[in-house]
Amino acid sequence: MSDSRVLMQRDNSSGIARITLANPERRNAYDPAMRRQIGAHLEELAYDDDVKVVLLRGEGGVFSAGADMNNAYSWYGDGTPSDGSTNGTTVSDSGDSSGTSNGSDRARPARRRPSQRRRLLVDRQTFDFYHFFLGYPKATVAEVSGLALGGGFELALMADIAVVASDARLGMPGTRFLGPALGSLQMFFHRLGPVLTRRLLLTGDIVEASQLEYLGVFTEVVDPDSVEERATWWAEKVSRMPADGIVMAKEAFRLVEQLQDYQGEEVLNYLFHAYGTNLSFEEGEFNFVKVRAQHGTSKAFELRDAHFEIPEPPER
Repeated sequence: MSDSRVLMQRDNSSGIARITLANPERRNAYDPAMRRQIGAHLEELAYDDDVKVVLLRGEGGVFSAGADMNNAYSWYGDGTPSDGSTNGTTVSDSGDSSGTSNGSDRARPARRRPSQRRRLLVDRQTFDFYHFFLGYPKATVAEVSGLALGGGFELALMADIAVVASDARLGMPGTRFLGPALGSLQMFFHRLGPVLTRRLLLTGDIVEASQLEYLGVFTEVVDPDSVEERATWWAEKVSRMPADGIVMAKEAFRLVEQLQDYQGEEVLNYLFHAYGTNLSFEEGEFNFVKVRAQHGTSKAFELRDAHFEIPEPPER
C-alpha cells in the first residue's frame, strides 16, 4: 500500500518527475514508512527511461525536518523483554506500557535496549537509502524552503542541483541528543569542508542558508518567493541533456568522489551511527529519551534547546 504522505508525479513529455513530501503538520518529517515510500518512488523512476530529472520538494513551504523524533527511537524496534519472553507487550517511547498478555494486568518485563546487531542492520538499511539517492541514475533537483534538518539537510546536500531559500534553516540538531557521529560524515566533509562540518556536528547549530551562500555549497541561494520557479527552471534546463549522457556523467562524478573522498563510507556511516545512537549519559548531560518520557516530545525539544543555548559573550 502506498503512503499518501509521499506524492509522485511525472511528466514524460518533459522527462521531469516530482516527489513531494506531504506531511506538513509534522514539517515534512518522515518516519520509516515514508522513507520506504520515497525509496519506492525513486526506484520506480530509476527504471523509467522517459524520466531524466527527479525534483524533490516539500509541501507547505517546508522541505523536511528530517526523521520524525516522535518515533525515531522505535526505528530499531521494541527489542525483546528482559526475561527473554516474546509476548505481545510493548513499551511506548513515552514509557507507557500497552498491550496485554493472556488478559492479565500483572507487571510486564522491561524491554532491553536494541542490540548492536539490530542497530547495525537497521542503520545499514537506512544508509542504503541515502547511498541510493547520492548515486542516483537520474539528475536530482532539491527545492528547499523553510527547513532542511537532519536527513532533510543530507538530501539537500546530496542533490545534483539544490535551489535553497535564503531564509531556509539548515543543520543537524539531532546531534544534540544522538551525538556528533551522525549522518553521512564523508559527504559533510566533502560538501561543507571540515571546519563547518565540525561546527554543525559538535554544536547542533542551525544556520540560515544565506550564511552559507559564500561557500558555494548549493547551486543557488535565492529569495524565498523564487525557490519553486528557479528549481523548475533548473529541472527543465537539465532535462534537455541526453539521458544516457546524464547517467554517464553521474557515474563519472561518483567515481571521482569515491576515489577522492568516499573510500569506505558505505560501512563507516552506518557503523558510526549505530554505535553513536547507543550513548550513555553522565550526570548533567541532556538525555532526550529520558526527558521526552517525562515531559513529552514538544517540551523535550524546548528543554533541549534551553540546555544547549549558550549566550554569546558581550563585545568589549
